Amino acid sequence: MNVIPLIDLAIHAALKAGEKIMDVYSSIDFDIQYKADHTPVTIADQNAHDEILNILEPTHLPVLSEEGVHLSYQERKGWELFWLVDPLDGTKEFIKRNDEFTVNIALIQKNSSIAGVIYAPVTRELYVGITDIGAWKFTNPSDGCTFQSIQLLGERLPLNIKPKDYIIAVSRSHMNAETDHYIQTLREKHNSVKVIRIGSSLKICRVAEGTAAIYPKLGLTMEWDTAAGHAIAKAAGKNIFLTDLKTELTYNKEDLYNPPFIVM
Repeated sequence: MNVIPLIDLAIHAALKAGEKIMDVYSSIDFDIQYKADHTPVTIADQNAHDEILNILEPTHLPVLSEEGVHLSYQERKGWELFWLVDPLDGTKEFIKRNDEFTVNIALIQKNSSIAGVIYAPVTRELYVGITDIGAWKFTNPSDGCTFQSIQLLGERLPLNIKPKDYIIAVSRSHMNAETDHYIQTLREKHNSVKVIRIGSSLKICRVAEGTAAIYPKLGLTMEWDTAAGHAIAKAAGKNIFLTDLKTELTYNKEDLYNPPFIVM
């Protein structure tokens, strides 16, 4: 299967969704509402979702999106290939206007994320990875950006850098005692530890690019929060494991919640 034409479409969808998000971000009213689980959602989430669905529709692949209809496991368990989408990852960061939010689009084959696109609309950082080819970061992409142009003009991941500290990426808005305890165990193993707090899937991107060594997530996340980043990290030679550090995170489970995991 040639994944590249699909990812070219996903890149286009992510960039266009980013435009929709920025239209709202520059406005006064985000039209904030709250879901049944008390998490916030804005008109930007829905506008980005609609744009992505419209652009991905010609692929005729199922789309499982945070802002879409969540079909039962019986209806989706037979999916061989599908899109897993978070139209606006980091809605809390969006509302706080701290710029740390992303568009996440992943291509899932059976239970594995095989390709992913993450776009940060404010900084215009685009991350793209295909697991058997590689991962790249590209800044200020144009509308006609493709995987090929990113390979030619972007930076291959991981970047050629060696931070002097052991850098731990953690959530800006969702810290807990379990994560604090895990960080303490890392401090005991490494001489010089630095913790960076950042929103959305950008934490996974930091590990993929090598500007962070590890991202422990010992709280709740959903499959669409990690899928795109997982493919990018894996394409960059990293991975997302359960806390046993051996079992890889999987997708299209009956329960769409992720178990605790470590990106490294």
